[in-house]
Amino acid sequence: MIATTSVGSAVLALMVHARMTPRPAGASARSAVPAPEPAVFLFENRELVDATEPARTLLDSAPAAGSDWARLLAFVAPRFGDLEGAMGQLAQKGRVELSGAGDTRKTMRLQAEDVNGLTRITLIDAEAEGRGLMVDALSHRAFEDELEVMRKTLDRLPALAWRESQHGAIAWANRAYVLQAQAFTQEDEGLVWPLPRLFSPVEAAPGDGPRRAKLDLGDDKALWFDRFSFPLEGGSLHFALPADAAVRAERSLRSFVQTLTKTFADLPIGLAVFDRQRKLQLFNPALIELTQLATEFLSARPSLYAFLNRLREARMMPEPKDYRSWRLQMTELEQAAAAGFHSETWTLPGGQTYRVTGRPHPDGAVAFLFEDITSEVSLTRRFRAELELGQEVLDQMQEAVAVFRPSGELAMSNGAYDRLWGVEPSTSLARVTILDSVRIWQHDCASSPLWAEARGFCFKPGEKAPLTGEVSRNDGTRLSCHFTAISGGAMLVRFLPVPALAPANTDFPDREPRLTAN
Repeated sequence: MIATTSVGSAVLALMVHARMTPRPAGASARSAVPAPEPAVFLFENRELVDATEPARTLLDSAPAAGSDWARLLAFVAPRFGDLEGAMGQLAQKGRVELSGAGDTRKTMRLQAEDVNGLTRITLIDAEAEGRGLMVDALSHRAFEDELEVMRKTLDRLPALAWRESQHGAIAWANRAYVLQAQAFTQEDEGLVWPLPRLFSPVEAAPGDGPRRAKLDLGDDKALWFDRFSFPLEGGSLHFALPADAAVRAERSLRSFVQTLTKTFADLPIGLAVFDRQRKLQLFNPALIELTQLATEFLSARPSLYAFLNRLREARMMPEPKDYRSWRLQMTELEQAAAAGFHSETWTLPGGQTYRVTGRPHPDGAVAFLFEDITSEVSLTRRFRAELELGQEVLDQMQEAVAVFRPSGELAMSNGAYDRLWGVEPSTSLARVTILDSVRIWQHDCASSPLWAEARGFCFKPGEKAPLTGEVSRNDGTRLSCHFTAISGGAMLVRFLPVPALAPANTDFPDREPRLTAN
């Protein structure tokens, strides 16, 4: 099992197991006792030959797995400086002694001796030398339980955690870090020491937020982490939380925004998005073209009122009667847009016509769309003028004319038709159909099978021959009726007095209009 190394836990194990002695009756909790047996290891080619009881206890408590040499190295390497270099000179010098590094500089010493080809390593705790620490069994059990809980907690931590010395060396790492670094020997018997560095060193400062860190894996693959650093006495503590999902989400959002930006750039409609503080956050090139506002002004993120005021100065909105009424009108525009869909039509002094639409957005933002509908309005006006011209031409005709759609609904009629039958379809809100019209015709005329034929002629599909006939009105006059199919399946109806070529005035006399039956 690969586990983390811990300065406090290993030192505690050394102190507890090497110095625990039975408590004499009546003795105090802390008293002077004979010096404990030192922790001595005897190796032959990195194979443990013999060890004292405290040394074996230390190996049993060591967090690293693998051989006895690897377990000892995992304990002593973070606490002493150039351990590998010193051990390499042991055969030449015969004896080397190292002082602890970092927090253990003044408390621990290591002595290594070459004894007839064997390597004897002695660990000395200078702080406890010459005095003993008596620990009762319950306290010792509590220390071990707490140590085990902390070790298992750090082993199962899904984030990378490590500690660096003041010189930047990795002094401790949890299981996730070791696995990510693949810090194993070739035989997988223990850890590679010193542990490899995964991230570049950073200076830890209190209150620092997370830093985004990238771990290259090769082949264009990488892992992303949010790195937290905390200063400690004699070094620093670091955590790296996986951030791949956040990076993917940020990239997706950035790509989405870029797509929207490109889409907005091609839109002919001007777009202006204001945040909840009513500051301009987004606009597209069409807005610049339609409003004739400078890019520098829009890029400075003006407020909504500054934006509208600049439009007023550029004469790109309807001319207000006075500033007070304009300000009130703009306040109502903002409130209406924030409350829901709102649309206005602006007729500008220059002759253009803009449709301004306001839409609410999440988090209190509001978007305004500026659309140039000058061509649309001009086309509508021209079409309406042509319709009015056509209606006026029909009204000048002396024969009564009406047009029915394929559905049977009355589409239009001229003034002569309205006077002949006493109707006003142009002013009536009711829907007038061929059935309503036939009832009126039958009411004002003598009974005739022509009306039933006319009703069937209107709804008959396909090509159909014109239908003609004469009927007598209740006042004795006779009418010549003509029913003709025209394009789109519509029906043209014409009524002419008989004889049609009489020299007398053929215009129909005015009649009192009556309501059309629905």
